[in-house]
Amino acid sequence: MDAGQSMYRLTSLILVAALAASGVEAREYRAPRTSFGSPDLQGVWTNSSLTFLQRPPIFKNLVATEAEAKMMEAGFLSMVGDLIKPTADPKAPAPPVVKEAPQADILEMDLHLARVNGQMRSSWIVDPADGKIPFTKVGRQARREAVKDTYEGPEGRPLSERCLTAVGSPEGPPMMNTGFNANYQIIQTKDHVAIQIEMNHDVRIIRMADRKHLPDAIRPWMGDSVGWWDGDTLVVETANLHPRSSVDSLGGGFNYSPKARLTERFTRTGPDQMMYEFTVNDPVYFTRTWSAQMPMRTAKGPIYEYACHEGNYSIVNALSGARFEEKTPPAATAKAATAP
Repeated sequence: MDAGQSMYRLTSLILVAALAASGVEAREYRAPRTSFGSPDLQGVWTNSSLTFLQRPPIFKNLVATEAEAKMMEAGFLSMVGDLIKPTADPKAPAPPVVKEAPQADILEMDLHLARVNGQMRSSWIVDPADGKIPFTKVGRQARREAVKDTYEGPEGRPLSERCLTAVGSPEGPPMMNTGFNANYQIIQTKDHVAIQIEMNHDVRIIRMADRKHLPDAIRPWMGDSVGWWDGDTLVVETANLHPRSSVDSLGGGFNYSPKARLTERFTRTGPDQMMYEFTVNDPVYFTRTWSAQMPMRTAKGPIYEYACHEGNYSIVNALSGARFEEKTPPAATAKAATAP
């Protein structure tokens, strides 16, 4: 072998070794498998984060700067005030007896922007590029009608107040981040995937063996979801969304028309990471399809009971108060409100 051949062989070996090394580095994470061969998404996950669905005006781009993130965190903390408190000491004595129960709501969310590939995200929406929901005039009007406050009867009260859906729309679809109880447990069988949502104790059942949707007249609160595997990604298509269904998330909300379809994608990207993506297709309420990305991470668990049921105290009290105001002169109502 002459010197030229030796150099050629050495160069080839170096090139092969370099390509092999780069292949190891570039190799994508491969999710573990269930006993029936599907990618294993099972476990408890959380999407708790300070990132909003739509991009707040303080951000210029999808990727937030350190200065923007600090401004967002400070502004949110000043807005929620006393709702951010440390968990109570289990060894502390009983609280003092009072005439009225104190405010019990406490936010337990992650007060930082979510990160995707190490970059802080200013919004879940990635398309359109401005991070805004592309409403049609009809869609925007439907949203205004949906959030009107009425006390005429239980049907007009918010679904979360009626305990039919949860505060902040964590059950989805799409499954949004909230201020508390932002945990999910995924359980898989060969023919179904179940997602238990901690807040409001809902369970989404995704059919894997049959991709045919329910008849159009059947419209569950969370729609009708069917799924399939695209490589290591669970793809879920939801149709038949209820006409009263709405998404009321951090950073804005929206409603669905009867023609709406939602496509979600769940992909494990690491031992403790999963990318959750969704695309909304509704030609009546939106000018175009739009998409979002939301990283989820493993949570310690377990899922706790969230004991909310339809007809709970809040709706009874709200409607009783409205009936009292209707039959009471305004001056008397004001006096009753200010009485000790």
